[in-house]
Amino acid sequence: MDDLERELRDLSAWLETPDPPEVVTRVRARLAAPKRRRWRYLVAVVSTALVVAALPPGRAALADAVAGLLRFAGITISTSSPPALPTGSPSPLPAQRPAGFDEAQRAVRFPIRVPAKLGPPEQVLVADPDSTGSHRVATLLYRGGALRLDAFDGRLDGVFFKQAGGPGTQWVQVGEEPAIWIGGPHPVSYVDRDGAVRVESARLAAATLVWQDAGVTYRLEGQLTAAEAVGIAASLR
Repeated sequence: MDDLERELRDLSAWLETPDPPEVVTRVRARLAAPKRRRWRYLVAVVSTALVVAALPPGRAALADAVAGLLRFAGITISTSSPPALPTGSPSPLPAQRPAGFDEAQRAVRFPIRVPAKLGPPEQVLVADPDSTGSHRVATLLYRGGALRLDAFDGRLDGVFFKQAGGPGTQWVQVGEEPAIWIGGPHPVSYVDRDGAVRVESARLAAATLVWQDAGVTYRLEGQLTAAEAVGIAASLR
């Protein structure tokens, strides 16, 4: 017996070791549990796996359960705690300006599509140009600005940060594509090109639908039901 083994044996006399748990009884009890309970547990596990598996590559949602964050199509949604309502007047997006539709199309690097159910927009805005003059976001406004459709390249880093504490956030579909519906008012802020949340841009957004199509992310906001929003989204042309 070497010195280390001798010291360990001497130390064992000073330790109180708890009795081993009775795992056999626990396992038998679980196996004997009603089939309905086990079936519900299995369905929950499978459903969770299917939700993740159903998201196509390039549109996958990244969830951080600990931080309460969901990242989907260039938008980060926080559900970790009840959101603090923004105060004051929100600042517009960086270098935001109005533009004619054709001018706006030339100012961005993605196609600007119009919902057939809404028709031509009352106003078009472009915002946040880079050093080459290419703008990051295009916005179509309807109903005096009460209904807005933001569009941006969804393959970029995060562009909007939302706080949607409480119920009302759910997965829906636009055609065969996954989408997120936030069914009530919630704070929304712009995320700049450096990844910083522009607190001064924070405002209270209306119900919002977020989806992605052909690499472009769309954010439809207004006094709409989920069915109305999905119908508008599906009519993009």
